[in-house]
Amino acid sequence: MKRPLILASTSPRRKELLELAGLDFKVMPSHALEPLPDESESPEEYAQAMARIKAVEVSGRHPDAVVLGADSVVVVDDDILGKPVDEADAQRMLGMLSGRTHRVVTGVCVVMPGREDRMFFVSTDVTMAEISPQAAKAYVATGEPMDKAGAYAVQGRAACFVTRINGSYTNVVGLPLAEVVEALKAQ
Repeated sequence: MKRPLILASTSPRRKELLELAGLDFKVMPSHALEPLPDESESPEEYAQAMARIKAVEVSGRHPDAVVLGADSVVVVDDDILGKPVDEADAQRMLGMLSGRTHRVVTGVCVVMPGREDRMFFVSTDVTMAEISPQAAKAYVATGEPMDKAGAYAVQGRAACFVTRINGSYTNVVGLPLAEVVEALKAQ
C-alpha cells in the first residue's frame, strides 16, 4: 500500500514543483519553531536540520504518511541569508549578491513510517549581474523578495539579475525536484 505524501511547507513554489512531477500529495504546514543558525553549523547542516524539524513536526501529527520537509538558504561568503525582515534588509541582501556568485542550499528530509529518515542537501551556484541600488529598490518595492531566502525569486522578476546557474534550477526555486522524486521512489 502506498502511503499518502504530505509536503510540510506553505511554499507555493514547492507545491508547484511537486505538481509538475505529477505527485499526489497534501500540503500541511509545519508549526515547528525554526531556530537561527548556530555558528558551528554549516549552511548544509542548517538547511537539513530545518527540513528535518519541519518534517518531524508534521509527521508527529500524521504518523502514517510520508512527510517531505525542505528548507532553502542562500549563502554568500559563508553567511546564511534567510528571508529579509524588512525592505532595507532585502536591499542589503541584494547588494551582497550583486555582481557575485553565491550558493543556494536546500536541505531535504523525507520521513517514512518504519524507516530511517532520509536527509540530504543540494547546492547550486548562482551568479548575479551587477544590481544597481535603484534596480534593487524597484525590485523590493514589488514585494516579491520579502518571503524569499536571499531576497529574490529566480522564477520571478529577479530572473533578469541572474547571469548563470551551475546546478539544479529547481533547487534555486526551492526544491531539488529530480533528487526529491528519486528519494520518494523508496517509499
